[in-house]
Amino acid sequence: MLHGAAPCPVHVKKALIGWLGPVVYEYYAATEGGGTFIGPEEWLRRPGSVGRPVDGESLLVLDDDGREVPPGSVGTVYIQAPGSGRFEYFKAPEKTTGAYRGDHFTLGDHGYFDEDGYLFLTGRSAELIISGGVNIYPAEVDAVLLMHPAVADVASVGVPDEEWSESVKSVVLLQAGFTASEALAEELRAHCRAHLSSYKCPRSVDFTGDLPRMPSGKIQRHLVRARYASRG
Repeated sequence: MLHGAAPCPVHVKKALIGWLGPVVYEYYAATEGGGTFIGPEEWLRRPGSVGRPVDGESLLVLDDDGREVPPGSVGTVYIQAPGSGRFEYFKAPEKTTGAYRGDHFTLGDHGYFDEDGYLFLTGRSAELIISGGVNIYPAEVDAVLLMHPAVADVASVGVPDEEWSESVKSVVLLQAGFTASEALAEELRAHCRAHLSSYKCPRSVDFTGDLPRMPSGKIQRHLVRARYASRG
């Protein structure tokens, strides 16, 4: 079984491997070029990783000035471009230029390498929440909320905040048998406080009957965020 498109929450993938056995493989790549791969045994030793570069591929993690960052430091992930047939975004030369640094391009993902060269993704630059000048990756908040038995799926987003510029709002799709209420919202916030630093926890929780998705099933977080563009 192959998994891709977005990182799988650690507890979900552990449960999947426990159910199916060590047959779940994961990759990080794109239509624009190759990336990383990891097998189940490797992943169980490094939960949350999307693997190491495949043979012949080069990946970099760079800061905003284009310098490589040391292991454990978060930066923008750049994938080696193919030697020929490099992609161009349709009628968007400025987007194409902005994606490249030398022979590498980025999909806008942030992440870090560990000491052994395994890549961990933390989120996408377009999804980053900046609250009080601090970076918050919504995927980390989502992963904690998905551990709660009431949560079927969730999209955490940044919403306007007069004091902090942005604050975290989690939009939750409930499992069958659970009813939306302020008490449940507070229970979910308390669940986050037990697992995350306080500044990463949602200040508000909304419940929804659906979350916008791509045909692949991936949540379109920008459409969720657009619902709250002018309100907290």
